[in-house]
Amino acid sequence: MSLRTQLWLIFLAPVMLVGAVFAFGLTIPVPELGRDYVVRILLPEAGAPLDLPEVYGPDDPTRPLVVIDPGHGGKDPGASGFGFKEKDVVLGLAKALRDRLVEEGGIRVALTREDDRFLVLGERPEIARRMGADLFISIHADSAGEVEGVRGASIYTLSDQASSQAAARFAERENAADRVNGVVIADQSNAVGTILIELAQRRVQETSAEFSSLIVREGAEALNFHPQARRSAALAVLRAPDVPAVLFESGFITNPDEARRLTSEEGKAQFADSMARAVRIFLARQSRQ
Repeated sequence: MSLRTQLWLIFLAPVMLVGAVFAFGLTIPVPELGRDYVVRILLPEAGAPLDLPEVYGPDDPTRPLVVIDPGHGGKDPGASGFGFKEKDVVLGLAKALRDRLVEEGGIRVALTREDDRFLVLGERPEIARRMGADLFISIHADSAGEVEGVRGASIYTLSDQASSQAAARFAERENAADRVNGVVIADQSNAVGTILIELAQRRVQETSAEFSSLIVREGAEALNFHPQARRSAALAVLRAPDVPAVLFESGFITNPDEARRLTSEEGKAQFADSMARAVRIFLARQSRQ
């Protein structure tokens, strides 16, 4: 059989098979797997607004609003160690802070998630922006991999360039979950929009850095901070240009002592007390300005 004949058979054989199926009314058996693995998900209409979370605290829109973001969730567990998952640890811390702020009064509080659901990175700061938040706090827990003895909390604020190689690696790991390229400003050219975003972010970075310093000051006695407690990185979750924002790395759940502290009632209370004081001082300063 010539090469040309072989090539024709390769191309014609599938056509002849399909023709025979239709001509004789045959059916092609399909494995059962093919009937089960398709998942249908109802998607919202294009341009539909995000479902905004419940607001706790005073029913007064003039009161400052703090949006707390427990990192990860759902199919994204985050870091893990000694039976703990980051998504569960940070949700407990976020609820403790919410309850403390509401208990003390005068501040409205919302959580980006109150259960084990998945949110893409772009949704998290966008929730804060749509709600007109005065402060955005994203809570995480770190992992040191196989390295033992690493511990301590740290606070990240937005920076165009990571402040260290460690911060750069952290930014790359977090941003890999969902690519978000800033915020689009309507009715402006790309050049003008970029300038406006940069100007807004510059001011937000200054106020975010101020809040970061307050966290370290108010938590000095109760919280265990990393030697390099204040850091900066190009994190997508901090890119909202008009909401002061920090990402609080509460500690290393790969350290058994730290993991137990972060999940204990005492540890959550210490976190909530320290962070609530920093929040109140920060909001008081912003109101005077």
